[in-house]
Amino acid sequence: MDLITKERNRLLYRSARLIGLIGIGLAAVELSLPGILPLTTLLYALLGLAAAAAALVRAASKTSLWWFVGYIAAGLAVLVLIATPVGGDASPARSIALTTLAAGGIAPSALVLLQSMRGIVLLFPTAAATIIFVGIAGLPSNRISTSGLIALGWLLSALAGYWLASSVPRAVRRIYSIGRAHRAERAASEVEAQRRQSARLLHDTVLATLTLLAHSGVGVNAQALRQQAGDDARLLRQLRLGATPTPQASGQYNLEATQDSPLGHTLESVKQRFGRMGLEVSWHGRGQVLLPSDVLDSFLLALAECLENVRRHSGVGEAHVTITDDETMVRAMITDSGVGFDVAEIGDGRLGFRDSVVGRLKEVGGNARVFSSPGAGTTVVLEVPRG
Repeated sequence: MDLITKERNRLLYRSARLIGLIGIGLAAVELSLPGILPLTTLLYALLGLAAAAAALVRAASKTSLWWFVGYIAAGLAVLVLIATPVGGDASPARSIALTTLAAGGIAPSALVLLQSMRGIVLLFPTAAATIIFVGIAGLPSNRISTSGLIALGWLLSALAGYWLASSVPRAVRRIYSIGRAHRAERAASEVEAQRRQSARLLHDTVLATLTLLAHSGVGVNAQALRQQAGDDARLLRQLRLGATPTPQASGQYNLEATQDSPLGHTLESVKQRFGRMGLEVSWHGRGQVLLPSDVLDSFLLALAECLENVRRHSGVGEAHVTITDDETMVRAMITDSGVGFDVAEIGDGRLGFRDSVVGRLKEVGGNARVFSSPGAGTTVVLEVPRG
């Protein structure tokens, strides 16, 4: 049973408990008026009403249909106890008490009984029994009005149960839609903040270097200019792989030596990058393999292009990447359970895969293979030499 159903049932049971206890209490007060019932019958009736109230409270706390059946049985037993025998006389006060108990004390059970097939099976005979029995046992002159009031009580309880049961899922869906809108707005804010950070980062580094080059490096010696251009090149490479270098001061950023970049660290950067774009990437296998800088660059960029294809074309929000290696090769297997495609359709016009994946890996001695079919997902295997 899902959370929505549990919350709906809890609301219905508590509503039935509140209305039912009010009806039982009113019936107890009416029956306790002097001259309505003999003392012995009154004591039995009050004990029966107390048992019905206790079963109703227990049913609401446990959301248990069986306790609810006990509450209905106790209420019907009190009705039988206090009713005037068929053909006898009935006082107006006793007739009112019977109507109150049937319409206000037992009829609220329709809120709960209407929500399941077993409850519906119990609902109709119970409602019919109260309407017919109290109508016959009441005052002969008021039988039609008494039966009508009890029928109205059952009808209103059933309508209230239907309205509450249908309102809870609608309210939950609206809450979920508000949550989705909030998450979308937050994601847009994070993207905008990232864009501003990237703009500041490029302004502090690459654009400053390009400005110096445009002015022939006036005021800066050649060695310092080469060092600054090299730092900018490493920064751009890390940005392409999804990293977010942290500024130390204006124009200075924490940069790692690309020659010694472990595969696991850079894979995490790629994972975070696609996570921000809505694609959940699950990594499996090895992650601490060292690769030469140029091989690592090509490997990760080809991997990122495959994940971008998953994000854009697969129709799913999750991809799995498995990293394995042996003495000569490092492999990545990118798998998704999306719509798939016909591999024969990858022709010369598919520059994204041909150049960004296959061509890039071939430049460093690697290779790429694709396995897919319509409706069966896609698997891409990337291979690069260890060094």
